[in-house]
Amino acid sequence: MKKFFWADQIAEKIINEKGNKKEYVCASGITPSGFVHIGNFREVITTELVVKALKDKGKKARFIYSWDDFDRFRKIPANLPEETKKEYEKYIGMPLGQIPSPFDKKKNYAEYFEKQFEKSLEKVGVDAEFINQNFMNQKCKYASLIKKALDKTEDIKKILNKYRKCPLPKNWFPITVYSKNTGKDDTKIINVQGYEITYEDSTGFKETIDYRKKGLVKLKWRIDWPARWYYESVDFEPGGIDHSVEGGSFATGKEISKKIFDFDPPLYVFYDWVRPKGGREFSSSSGNATTLNEVLEVYDPEVLRYLFVGTRPNKGFEISFDKDIIKIYDEYDSLESKYYQGIANPQEKRIYELSQIKIQKKKPEKINFRHLITLVQVKKINEIASHSKERAQRVKNWLENYAEEDMKFEIQEKVKIQLTEKQKQALILLKETLATKDCNEDQLYNEFYNICNSVGIKTKEFFQTAYEVLINKSKGPRLASLILSIDKKRIIKLLEQIK
Repeated sequence: MKKFFWADQIAEKIINEKGNKKEYVCASGITPSGFVHIGNFREVITTELVVKALKDKGKKARFIYSWDDFDRFRKIPANLPEETKKEYEKYIGMPLGQIPSPFDKKKNYAEYFEKQFEKSLEKVGVDAEFINQNFMNQKCKYASLIKKALDKTEDIKKILNKYRKCPLPKNWFPITVYSKNTGKDDTKIINVQGYEITYEDSTGFKETIDYRKKGLVKLKWRIDWPARWYYESVDFEPGGIDHSVEGGSFATGKEISKKIFDFDPPLYVFYDWVRPKGGREFSSSSGNATTLNEVLEVYDPEVLRYLFVGTRPNKGFEISFDKDIIKIYDEYDSLESKYYQGIANPQEKRIYELSQIKIQKKKPEKINFRHLITLVQVKKINEIASHSKERAQRVKNWLENYAEEDMKFEIQEKVKIQLTEKQKQALILLKETLATKDCNEDQLYNEFYNICNSVGIKTKEFFQTAYEVLINKSKGPRLASLILSIDKKRIIKLLEQIK
């Protein structure tokens, strides 16, 4: 029944199109120009789910993730201090993997962001084989492919010019050269002869290098991507809408892959953007991106996976940081219950399984997010059941950083409002009920109506008065649930102030 699920459909298509191979290679990657935001996680999880689907079909599959840290440092992140911004201007044009990190002196610029993202991927159960392109290029691993591209420069230009308004200049080459002198891509290619390139940089420094021995040469992006498909034998790779439009890098990459590198391009799936709802915009270049780690401060790893698993890659969606997060947790918990009751349909069963880092034999115990909103505001985290402490901490983080004021409350120590006689009588009866009866939520809820009938007070007025006395607000969480979440002695002590 797995054929109903999108990742299984893609896996079947890979097998059908690429034939029965000993191992399938699935790839993705990014330029680590700043903090890797949660929107980029869509490419990672899409690839990882296809790898899992292949493995579930008994196939061997690799997940390779390229860090494009041989790309140039294009601009200074917005979140750097002003004095650091001025200092980092001198690095513009140098490879990201060869400049220092402003945040950690022990790491280079790219490595700092790479390691953070790699660690966060471990938390959501993603296991990838990371490839650093700074290392690969410095070790001249692509020399033969660079030569092939240079030998067929005119053919590449014809492919690219089909999609350009202005044709590429006569002196255009499919490569970038970093100067040994400045460390930057401020170079002009003077001559290409076999594996030798003569270049001159902005200072007038000139040299001839053998790019099999000196790792200063990089294929430009539209050629680099298909070259690596060939080098890594890639069978599948997803890409964003920006790569997927007519004349985009995948369209040109397909042609270059076939005509220049004689390689059948990978099966490609485009993914739509993921946007925040109630949180910061996702943008690496702003220096103020919402990272995977930050999202995991409010989302259980399995719940976050569930969001991506349950939505086809070509469909955009929002990651909620507002009240909708409660609904998302409720939906996930409901799916989990159905799975362990054995009543989930094949699609739901598959979504649940792929949402898990590790499937448990028994249904995991946990308190729902909605109830924890009350509990974390009336109890300390260490007083909440151990199986729900991590989720409780995420609820606490959500309340502190994203929740609207109407979701927050504080149990009062003193009665701060003026009460009518009927309101006083009703609350005194509530105090006596709590002192003499041991009620569950439904029983206590019924007691509220008995109190209202006994005193002759309207139900709406009773509830509003109780909320104003307990939390200094006119409304709040379900009253019976709220009261049962608080230490009974604490409520009785508060209500004893009413005479």
